[in-house]
Amino acid sequence: MSAELFKRLANVDLIHVPYNRGLATGAYSDLMTGRVHVLFDNLPSSIEFIRADKLRALAVTTTTRSDALPDIPTVGEFIAGYEASAWYGIGVPRRTPVEIINKLNTEVNAVLGDPKLRARIAELGAMVLSGSPADFGKLIADETEKWGKVIRAANIKAE
Repeated sequence: MSAELFKRLANVDLIHVPYNRGLATGAYSDLMTGRVHVLFDNLPSSIEFIRADKLRALAVTTTTRSDALPDIPTVGEFIAGYEASAWYGIGVPRRTPVEIINKLNTEVNAVLGDPKLRARIAELGAMVLSGSPADFGKLIADETEKWGKVIRAANIKAE
């Protein structure tokens, strides 16, 4: 999806090479041997290859540079409006009582506020985004709209 957004905003053509069983089993070795020429991946998955000089990072796809690799520019510095980032969240069934949701949110935010955890996440090239259930709902809605446009523009179909 990150590459599809890049293709659309940069007006370039890239050929998608699908990999079964996750990126680590094939994409990294293909990239390191020159079989493929570019990979859009999450920084926590690739940062050790970058630090070991096995891969060369060209840019990060987030809106700001990574604290873990501050010399690496963002794609957005070259292509206006580009941003792609992976995120994780915790969901509950639709009818979960609000007091349970709020308690879960408070506890998760407390854990995410731990300095040791934040430092480890930053070392891996990721960042912590804590917030309210409403913040998370807005993120989901915004991301659904954004990536829906990319999917429709690229004519991507479920297989």
